[in-house]
Amino acid sequence: MNLRSSNLPLLLLTGLLHFGPISRGQASYIIDTVGLAILPSTTVPSGTPVNIVCKVIVIHDITQNLNHTFQISRHDATIYTFTTKEDTLTYKLNPARAADSGSYQCRVMVKEKSKSSFSQKLVVTGLQTPTLYINNTHPYESEEFTAVCSAPEEKGALIFRIYQRFANGESEIIKQLAPSVNSSETTLVLRPVGDRVLYCDYEINLVSGPRRSNHSKEISLLVKGLQIAPIMNVLPSSNVSEGDVVEVVCKVVSDLKNVEVYLTMDKRILKQAPISLNHRFTATVENSGELVCKAVWGNVKKETYQTITVNELFSRPTLTVKPTDIFEGDIFNFSCSISKYDPQRINKANLKFSYYKDNVIITSSQVYSSRAHPSKNGNYTCKVQAQYLTNSFVKESQIVVLKAKVRISQPVLSVVGGTLVLGKDFQVLCHSDNGSLPITYSLSRPNKPAEIRVVSNPGEQAIFNVTALSKAIDINHMSCQARNSQHEPAMAQTLHYTKLIEPVSKPVLRIVPNMGDVTEGQDVTLVCSVHRGTVPILFTWHHTKEGPIANHTSDKLEASYKITKVRAEQQGAYYCVCTNLASETKQSQRVTIGVKMAGWKKGLIAAFCILLLVALLLVLIFKKHLLWFKKRATNELSVKSAGTKVERLSLTQAEVSEATNVTPGILGKSVWSEHVSGSESDDQHSVTSPEQPEPQYTEVQIRKVNPDRAPVERATDTVYSEVRTSKQAAPEEADGFEGSVEYAELNHDCDQQGDHGDHTVPAEHSVDNNMSDHRECDHDTAPDC
Repeated sequence: MNLRSSNLPLLLLTGLLHFGPISRGQASYIIDTVGLAILPSTTVPSGTPVNIVCKVIVIHDITQNLNHTFQISRHDATIYTFTTKEDTLTYKLNPARAADSGSYQCRVMVKEKSKSSFSQKLVVTGLQTPTLYINNTHPYESEEFTAVCSAPEEKGALIFRIYQRFANGESEIIKQLAPSVNSSETTLVLRPVGDRVLYCDYEINLVSGPRRSNHSKEISLLVKGLQIAPIMNVLPSSNVSEGDVVEVVCKVVSDLKNVEVYLTMDKRILKQAPISLNHRFTATVENSGELVCKAVWGNVKKETYQTITVNELFSRPTLTVKPTDIFEGDIFNFSCSISKYDPQRINKANLKFSYYKDNVIITSSQVYSSRAHPSKNGNYTCKVQAQYLTNSFVKESQIVVLKAKVRISQPVLSVVGGTLVLGKDFQVLCHSDNGSLPITYSLSRPNKPAEIRVVSNPGEQAIFNVTALSKAIDINHMSCQARNSQHEPAMAQTLHYTKLIEPVSKPVLRIVPNMGDVTEGQDVTLVCSVHRGTVPILFTWHHTKEGPIANHTSDKLEASYKITKVRAEQQGAYYCVCTNLASETKQSQRVTIGVKMAGWKKGLIAAFCILLLVALLLVLIFKKHLLWFKKRATNELSVKSAGTKVERLSLTQAEVSEATNVTPGILGKSVWSEHVSGSESDDQHSVTSPEQPEPQYTEVQIRKVNPDRAPVERATDTVYSEVRTSKQAAPEEADGFEGSVEYAELNHDCDQQGDHGDHTVPAEHSVDNNMSDHRECDHDTAPDC
């Protein structure tokens, strides 16, 4: 603790020495103000020297000077940048021009900080007057000369314009030049001849708007006429005939030198020479036209025109062929003729004719005949040669193309698709296998105007739309004609064999045998037939509940379906459906079949009823005897004395009910006896008599409830009656049950309303103690069967 206190001043001193230089290096400064001044004024005339002065004040805590970066901008575009330690910067405009006008601003940056001044607007009024220079003040009309318009002291993009003013005072712009810096040079061509004055000005586009300078000094100019118009003469005349010699003279009368003369026709130079030229040629029809004589001096051009007409010695030959439609195998004739000739110069008898095929001579005669054949097809011409003086003239006709046609073959008229359905619209095709195009096809029908189709291109077909036919015989009245020449007869043909399909009529369904209802096991045939229709026909039989049950394709107008050994579930409504290739489905009316029961089934049912009646009779007789037996057994049990040993037999209600429901014939017997083993008796009674015989059990039949009576609530408990035999009395035999005590168990229906007869157990019979808690119920005697 003391050691740390003593070293604390030393640590503080060390820390100050360590961090002292860093603290001094992190100088703080503020750009306080930035000012901008325009001297001598913000509005000055053009040519005045102007200073843009920018001054900055920086407040800081260090001794050395800071670097100041000055940026001078005009209209937010930097025009000058300079870095200095001084706090003032002067940007000079010497002299200031209109292009220097604008809004100025100064921005100063010191290290990472910067600040801008307020903007100042400078307006420089006036523009320098331009100067115009022309290198030729006496040019000829259409002669080129140079003009220069300049304003050397101006800045920016200047648009110069050059004007001319005529003697009448009217002025017009000769040229407007593209923007340039301060000077623009151009080439001028003036016309017409006469005196005029030239001057120029310029325009500069500033932010504040465009400004236009004053006009330059005017320069007087004289445009002289150029006397170089050529003279042209055609000898012997401008109207000559073929074979005449023609001479053309073209010349210029002028003191100028370097003048060139050109003779042209149809943009072709025929001849060229300086000052003057002569052109001699033998006239032909192709020489007819306009001759032009041109005199050219520098860029100046003068022209003279003369039309020359050359008359033909004979006209161009005409080639014709007959007949106009030539078919293979026909004789054709070529003829070559001229429409006019000059009889004073040409002897018609001296004309020579020749024929050419594909530029190969084939004959030298005035006519040419041959038989048409593919080898004769080609381009034909004829030439006519005439002699005049020493010149020979040959003229050729136009080209005639010979292509022999192929005669049309017998047309075939067929149904499109090959199938015709009566009652439906269809199409027919008329076609000839051979024949040169174009071919004209015509379809004729009774009571209908003829329809025409012209096939001109390969691949086209003459297809006609035909309305539905109602009768098959109508198809025989249709015909087609084909023609490919007006001079040839048309080829006709009726409709070609086609597959005719007649839709099926409405079918009729009948049953064989037709006897109304049928008996089970009998065979039934469903016959479906139509009156008309093209075979094959598809017959389908339907059951209204089961749907389609069978189908058959037949080549006849009817078909049948046999139902063997008909069953009861096959009765109901049936119908049949027919269709063929016409794809029209027709349905018959419904026919109902009733199925009667078979005779052997009726006999079996009758025998069963008889047997049932016999069985019921036997049951009644059996029940009557059983009642008599039960009454007798009850009387015998009532006179027996009670035994010393109490025995009880428990029969379940299910056993009693089962015994009651069993028919006499099946049960076999209604009274049975069962011996209870001695061990069971010993378990139930502590005092028994060994000499006493074992008890016997007797079933008591319960009378069935009369269904006509009101329902009676049946007790769920079973009441057991025990018959005791007297110790003093000797055992008695009762109906074959010897040496035993009989017990009768009675299953009672308790009737709370007491509407049953009162049948009580005799007084000498006592109820077992175990059953003493059951209430006493009335019971019925055995029913009277």
